[in-house]
Amino acid sequence: MFGTIAAYLRYWFALVFGMAATVTFAGMPFTRKNSLVVGCYTAVTFALQVLFLHTYGMDMTMKFYPLLCHLPMVLLVVLYLKRSWLIAFTCMFVSFLCCQPLRWVGTLTGVIFDSVAMNHIGYVLASFFMYYWLRKYVVQAVRPLMERSVKSCLLFCAMPAFYYLFDFISTVYTDILYSGTRIAVQFMPFVAATFYLIFILLYSTETQKQEAIRRERDLLDTQFRLAQAEFASLRQMQQNAASYRHDMRHHFALLQSLASDGRIEEMKEYLKTAESDIDAITPLHYCENETVNLILSSYANKAKQARIKLNIDAKLPDFLPFSDTGLCSLLSNALENAIQAAKQIPDPANRWIKLRLYSKNRKLCIDIRNSYQVEPVLKEGMPVSAEQGHGYGTKSMVHIVEKHGGVCQFSVKDGWFIFQASA
Repeated sequence: MFGTIAAYLRYWFALVFGMAATVTFAGMPFTRKNSLVVGCYTAVTFALQVLFLHTYGMDMTMKFYPLLCHLPMVLLVVLYLKRSWLIAFTCMFVSFLCCQPLRWVGTLTGVIFDSVAMNHIGYVLASFFMYYWLRKYVVQAVRPLMERSVKSCLLFCAMPAFYYLFDFISTVYTDILYSGTRIAVQFMPFVAATFYLIFILLYSTETQKQEAIRRERDLLDTQFRLAQAEFASLRQMQQNAASYRHDMRHHFALLQSLASDGRIEEMKEYLKTAESDIDAITPLHYCENETVNLILSSYANKAKQARIKLNIDAKLPDFLPFSDTGLCSLLSNALENAIQAAKQIPDPANRWIKLRLYSKNRKLCIDIRNSYQVEPVLKEGMPVSAEQGHGYGTKSMVHIVEKHGGVCQFSVKDGWFIFQASA
């Protein structure tokens, strides 16, 4: 009697453990509603399994166990938790794999006490510790592997899925594993080792690729934020200039008052101050495109402060292939790099930057070249910087051009470092 109760207890806890582990790996929030739904679903599934067991016997129940137990777990994840079929099957396979330590603990307990009932009790007790360990330490590490990409999920799922098939084929539908056949005994360790090595190799490659993508995305996000901030400041400068123009009548009134009083020197001083203020807040005019004009005005001022001669020739088409933020980031990075390189030259007379923006074959062409002190090193067509944290700007420039269907190149010729792009 005790043995029968222990057997049903084990059967129940095996189902509860599998169901709980599956929904936990699937990321189910443990709210009162979710816990109630999963509990009722598990109870109904258990009742159907017991009914099948009493009707067809243990042997037939084990052969139909994937349909009676594992398929309901998958359906719960797909239909109730709204996860993909791949995620659902992966969670189920991983949960099945996690049941194997419980089986081993149960078997060891049964051998120690020489009792089948203790085998079941050992399994039940181990399930509590196993689930606690999975939920506290394993799930948070496993879920990113499944959710990162389809390829990552398939890599992670491969080993548990193969073990699932091997276990049912070799122990339920046949008895080749328990028959002691050498090839059957050695097959699973061979497959486990092979899958482990392949998984490590492929997952390492996938992780590096995802990390590179993440770094590039963070880099571009940073570049766009900087570009937007600079563009906002340029807009503010333009608004200040408009405000200053609006207040010109006040300046004229003051000048008229000074003139009426014959205070000529004070007029000259005031005009000099006003002219300086206007120059400081008024963007220079290089082209009709507002965005490009503001950017070029900003960097012309920076070049002037660094005592760099900046030659600008900007003739733009009516339609630009770039967004405002994209064009701002592209020109800002290119001119920032050029200014940083040119100002390293000791003699200001040799500090030069030349910029051409023009239209050719209905495409926007960009040619920016600067003088330099130390000749840049190119590797696979890209400038290489030995300084930590440098080189992101050029990668961002390439990404922006290619994103808009264009091409670009870096080159060194006749003492000039040259960036050319067309889109």
